[in-house]
Amino acid sequence: MNKHVVKRIGSFFKVLATGALLLGTASSTLSAAPAADAVSPSPLFSSISLDGKSVSSANLAGKPYIVNFFASWCPPCRAEIPDMVALQNKYAKKGFTFIGVAVNENEQTIRTFIKNNGIGYPVVMADPQIVGAFSRYVEGGLRSIPTSFVVSPSGKITQVITGSRSKDAFEKLIVEALRKPGKAK
Repeated sequence: MNKHVVKRIGSFFKVLATGALLLGTASSTLSAAPAADAVSPSPLFSSISLDGKSVSSANLAGKPYIVNFFASWCPPCRAEIPDMVALQNKYAKKGFTFIGVAVNENEQTIRTFIKNNGIGYPVVMADPQIVGAFSRYVEGGLRSIPTSFVVSPSGKITQVITGSRSKDAFEKLIVEALRKPGKAK
């Protein structure tokens, strides 16, 4: 991919996210809104995490997960990371995972952020494919961070959340996702 395209996408997110920081903070008390029809199929995506492992909708099939678009420079994103790390540690053995998608970041900065925050779930760098795949589930496209997508074991997006969430709010979403039946074999 052309470096200029990646830079433009990053600049786009930084401008939007900077303007959305107040939105992210203000919306942290709003309840999670269900996806348009609450049974939207999760988009197909594939990426390599910063620890070199494949992260894809295919290898997550049958498992609940939350895709969280975030940035290290975003205060609401930084505020929810410790809770996400704790919940990942608590629910990973039950088959749940967060997938972090770092927007408008350079790789070294996000690697340092991951290490400093003890993030043990997969983190990928945002690219046009993954941004485009999830943007269609948000009216007007993916324009603010943090934005999270809750995916059930059957591969359906059940919630789209704009703004940060508390540990309790995330935990309720995870427990609910774990209760849903998995993908039919």
